[in-house]
Amino acid sequence: MSVSDFMTRNLVVVQPETKIFDAVDLMKKNDIHRLPVLENGQLVGIITEGTIQEAMPSKATSLSVYEVNYLLNKTVVKDVMVKNVLTIHPDASLEDGIFEMRQNNVGVLPVVNKDGKVEGIITNNDIFDAFLKIAGYHDGGTRVQIRILEDHKGILANITKLLADSDFSILTVIVNHKETETIIELQVKSQESDKIKSILLEAGYDVVEIMLMTKK
Repeated sequence: MSVSDFMTRNLVVVQPETKIFDAVDLMKKNDIHRLPVLENGQLVGIITEGTIQEAMPSKATSLSVYEVNYLLNKTVVKDVMVKNVLTIHPDASLEDGIFEMRQNNVGVLPVVNKDGKVEGIITNNDIFDAFLKIAGYHDGGTRVQIRILEDHKGILANITKLLADSDFSILTVIVNHKETETIIELQVKSQESDKIKSILLEAGYDVVEIMLMTKK
């Protein structure tokens, strides 16, 4: 899974000379918190609610309302934008995107191809949506957790074959390796949770939890 599979493609952008007030209006109208700054089609910066807030005069300022409004009307995006922007390639793995965001404490990465063109952005919300999709949260079915105390080669294949032989299709598989055990979580495309549990128990597997998932 690559960044391009989950990034936001329909971008709202501004230019360096865009007035701050106009940038704020764009954020409000589109319910977004960040705007890439493009000049001649190339990324030159990014502006966020945070950078705009930092540019606003302090409440303790001695300036009058008129003076504050005058200053803000004179302020343009290039005056407050972040210039050294961390980016990521569209073919980078989703995990690479998450790692870069986590390591650099940023909530957005512009997605820039080898020609320098901005193809999209990936944000915290895009990551959350990706996780929900990968985990099968919206798909419905039955989610079952199996505890494995002694992991060995082929155990996952054995479990999936066992269910496939009973005509069950598996939607997602998540494996969580802990210190003393491994938890295999499967989402099965069926509401027959009792039957699924019975098949696994009869085969000797330790079913920790089983639940029905409603399609969302």
